[in-house]
Amino acid sequence: MSSAFEPSLSSSLSGRQTMSATAPSMADSLPSINFGFDELRDRMAKFSARFDAFIEQGRKRVLEERNQFRMNVAELQEDQRMKKRDMEILQQKTSTHQQMVSKEAAETREMQAAIASLSAQRDKNKAARDGLQRQIAETQREIEGRLAAQRAHARYVESQSRFNVPELDFWMQNLCLKIEGAGRDDRLKFVYTHVDEKSWEREAWFELGTASKDYDVRHCRPKLEREKVDRVLDRVNETRDLVVLLKGMRELFVEAMKS
Repeated sequence: MSSAFEPSLSSSLSGRQTMSATAPSMADSLPSINFGFDELRDRMAKFSARFDAFIEQGRKRVLEERNQFRMNVAELQEDQRMKKRDMEILQQKTSTHQQMVSKEAAETREMQAAIASLSAQRDKNKAARDGLQRQIAETQREIEGRLAAQRAHARYVESQSRFNVPELDFWMQNLCLKIEGAGRDDRLKFVYTHVDEKSWEREAWFELGTASKDYDVRHCRPKLEREKVDRVLDRVNETRDLVVLLKGMRELFVEAMKS
């Protein structure tokens, strides 16, 4: 059966091929379209140029930013190094300042101690000066007292000049008596010898006070009874005769030596 149909199929196919060769093409029947490839290529070229320029500008900008970043980092590092150096200098200055403050504080304490010591020494010197001034004043008063005593003694000796020559010498020799100053302007000291039979050199003395109108015996050695001395003074103050006193006191001393 198949062989019977084969001639008809072949003839059919060949007929179609003949018709297609003689018939017009569908592509030829389509309208012609201008795609503008040249313009597209030109636009692509321009775009590529702009893109390349953009990329180049971006690369330059990135390089510039990177360089600027590196410069900024370097500046920051330099600033950090300088600040670190400044901090070290500041710390060194702070340490030096603290040392100077400590030194000044120590010097201040030393000066205060020296001032306190000088103040104490000044007060001590002032007290010593005041003491010396008091001693000088006391010595001056003592000197003035002795000078006054000497002047009083001179006045007394002058007032008693009637006893000097020859009567006073007579009684001084006979009574073994000598007259001395007593260290005060209102006193005289009368010293006897030859009142003790066992020792002629032994002395006996009394101090006569002349400050008041009446004579007064202040001190005597050896010690005598006050009542006996007062009786002698009563006679002297009544008669105003010094010889009575000299003879009476000698008698009391001789009596005291014997007892």
